[in-house]
Amino acid sequence: MSIKQKLSSVYSLFPGPFWVANIMELFERLAYYGQATVLSLFLRDHLKFDEVEAGQLSSIFGGLIYLLPIFAGALADKFGFRKAFSLAFGGLAIGYFLIGSLGMEIFQGVYSNFPVYWILFVILIFTAMAGAFIKPSVLGTVAVTSTHETKSLGYAIYYWLVNTGAAIGPILAFLVRDRIGISSVYLVSAISCALMFITTRIFFKEPSETNSSQDKSLLEIAVNILKVLLNFRFIIFLLLFGLYWMLFWQFFIIVPFYVSDYISPDAPVELIISAGAWTIILLQLPINRLTKKIPTQTAILIGFLMAAACWLLWYFTLLSVGNGKTILMGTEWYTGNLILIAGIVIFSIGEQIQAPRFYEYIADMAPEGQAALFQGYAFLPIAIAWGFGGTLGGWLYQTYSTNMKEPQIIFITLFAIGAVASVGMVIYNYFSSKKKA
Repeated sequence: MSIKQKLSSVYSLFPGPFWVANIMELFERLAYYGQATVLSLFLRDHLKFDEVEAGQLSSIFGGLIYLLPIFAGALADKFGFRKAFSLAFGGLAIGYFLIGSLGMEIFQGVYSNFPVYWILFVILIFTAMAGAFIKPSVLGTVAVTSTHETKSLGYAIYYWLVNTGAAIGPILAFLVRDRIGISSVYLVSAISCALMFITTRIFFKEPSETNSSQDKSLLEIAVNILKVLLNFRFIIFLLLFGLYWMLFWQFFIIVPFYVSDYISPDAPVELIISAGAWTIILLQLPINRLTKKIPTQTAILIGFLMAAACWLLWYFTLLSVGNGKTILMGTEWYTGNLILIAGIVIFSIGEQIQAPRFYEYIADMAPEGQAALFQGYAFLPIAIAWGFGGTLGGWLYQTYSTNMKEPQIIFITLFAIGAVASVGMVIYNYFSSKKKA
C-alpha cells in the first residue's frame, strides 16, 4: 500500500467534523504557543514587570485557560461545539490583539493614564475565558466522532496536530520578534484565531450524534460538575498530574529567563522551547504504536520519571557549561542551548508515552452526553500547574538566580517536585490495582 493510500485509509476512518476540529486546534496551538514562548520576556523586558509579577500574570492566564474548560466543557455539551468554537476563536482574536497593543507605541496614548498591570490582568482573564472553550470542544468532537476501535488513533492524531501547531508557533514568533518586534507576535496569534473563527462559521458542522446534555438545565449541569469533584480517587489522580505539568510550564517561565541571563540575550529561546513539539511531531505516532500494550498507569509513571530526569540533567550540566561554545555540523552553537534541548527532548519522549493514553482514559470514563465535561476536567492538572507554577517559577528565579546567583537550586527543586510526583503515582497505581483485584 502506497503512502497516499495509507493516508486516505486513515482519513476515511473519521468524519469531516473530526478533521476540521483538529485542524482548527492546530492553528489555535500555533497562536497560543507562539505568544507563550515570548510572554515572560514580553512582561519583564518590554512591559518592565519584575520576575515575580511576570510569573503572577502568567499564572493568571495559564491557570484560567486550563481551569475554565471544566465549566466551558459542560456548556459546550449543552449548546453545541460549533457555538463554542465561534465564541472561543472570536474572543481569542480580540484578546491576543489587546495584549500585544499594550506594547505598541501607537496605543500608548490609550493606556498611559491607567495602571498597566491591572489592564493586562483584565485582558488576560477575558482571553482565558474565551480560550477555555477550545480544548473540551475539540476533544469532545474527537470522542463523539471516534469508535472504540479508532479512539486511540484519534487521540494520537489530535496530539500530533496539537504539537505541530506548538512547533510552528514558536518559529513564527522568533521570526516576527526578530524582524518586526515582540508585540507583533500577538498580532500574528490574533490573525490565526480570526481565521479559525471564519473557518468555524463556514466549514465546521455539528457532529450528528445526539447529545443528551442539550436537554439538561444549567442546574443539572452544575450538579454533574460537582459529582466529578466528589470522585476522590479521580481528583487525587489529577492532582498528581498537576505536579507533572508544573514542571512542563517552567519551560515557559524559567527557561526564557535562564537563556537570556546565562547563555545569550540573542539566543533563539523560541526555537529551543519548540524542540519538544518537534520531537512529538517526529515520534508521536511511532511511539504510540510501540507503547500501546503498556498499561496506562505504567505509561504515565514513565512520563513522570522522564520529566524529573530532565531537571536532574540540567542540575549536573548547565552550570559547568557556562558560556562555553562548541562546533556542531559546521555551525557555532552554545553548548548550554544543546543541553537545554536535550532535556526538553527527554521530557517530550516521556510526554508522548503518557499523554494520549491519559486522554483516552478520561474519554472512557465519561458518561454519555458528558464527553466535553470530562475532557474539561482533563485540563484541571494543567490549570493547577499554571496557577501555582507561574508564581513559583518567578519566585524561584528571582530568589535563587537574580538575587543569589545560584540557579542550580532551581533545577534541584524542580527535580524534587518530579520525584514526589513519581512516588505519588507509584502509590496511586498500587492502591488502584489492589482495588481492582
